[in-house]
Amino acid sequence: MQFTASQIAMMIQGKVEGDALATVQGFGKIEEAVSGQLSFLANPKYEQYLYTTGATIIIINESLALTESVSATLIRVPDAYSAFAVLLGKYQELTTAALAGIQQPSYISSTAKMGTGVFVGAFAYIGDNVQLGNQVKIFPGAFVGNNVVIGDQVVLHPGVVVYHDCIIGNQVTIHAGSIIGSDGFGYAPQSDGSLSKVPQIGNVRIEDQVEIGANVTIDRATIGSTIIRKGVKLDNLIQIAHNVDIGEQTVIAAQTGISGSTKVGKQVMMGGQVGVAGHIQVADGSKVGAKSGITKSLKTPHLTWHGNPAIDFTTSMRQQAHTRQLPELEKRIAELEKLVRDLANMYPKP
Repeated sequence: MQFTASQIAMMIQGKVEGDALATVQGFGKIEEAVSGQLSFLANPKYEQYLYTTGATIIIINESLALTESVSATLIRVPDAYSAFAVLLGKYQELTTAALAGIQQPSYISSTAKMGTGVFVGAFAYIGDNVQLGNQVKIFPGAFVGNNVVIGDQVVLHPGVVVYHDCIIGNQVTIHAGSIIGSDGFGYAPQSDGSLSKVPQIGNVRIEDQVEIGANVTIDRATIGSTIIRKGVKLDNLIQIAHNVDIGEQTVIAAQTGISGSTKVGKQVMMGGQVGVAGHIQVADGSKVGAKSGITKSLKTPHLTWHGNPAIDFTTSMRQQAHTRQLPELEKRIAELEKLVRDLANMYPKP
């Protein structure tokens, strides 16, 4: 696909400086881009490449003052990074919008209902009473179980599994290999020491504008729903246990695990490999550092936490600083002990 600078500027509400008819057919990093590619500059660290890049069109911040002449056509916007992200999203929409129809072999139940512009890839399975909205894209090898409801503009990448009775809202993207609605981890100890499985009869409910990375598992509720609320973004390799409720616009990085029945608030940010105990609450706006362990409820909103068990960030950093000083402290204590012994020898008790 080919776009002019003026067309791109219209899409991101930018102002063109240079040739408005300059055209691009692809994207490139500013330090590597060649003629015919579009790039952007948001980080001042890369400003030097603005004057040497081969890119034909560059998106920049409207506040950037040029120090040299630039051969590329510029598009000025308030926030170059956000504008470039919007542009990439529109490009992705255009590339997937062309996908439509049913590839063979695939299985679609006669009781399934589909909206307009639906694409079902080869070897996909669509179960009984499934409802698919408009512009849904189901890539090869995906499985959609009985009674699943999927809204408009949803993308299920290859190998995604959505178990029976789960509900997915509008504009949701689920990446390859993720599993939605597998059984929660529930077992009842018996008198003989064995474990009896507790049936998991709930479902998973995913609200609008959620993106779920590759190889994420979200367990169905024992009773009721495991809920991923509007705008949540989940990285790859995350485990969400049964009956968890994740609040709107929360962002969680890779390899994090959240135990059953925990409620995570709105606009929470969790780094990689965070572990969260079950049946607790994480307050709105909490920020949790990588590898932290949350063992009790975080009740105060908008604090930063770190460590295992997680404590407030300032205290955690102070503890780490003291820990690094332990060898020196040990040496000083040994010196003080020697000094005390020497003084004791000089002035023995009467």
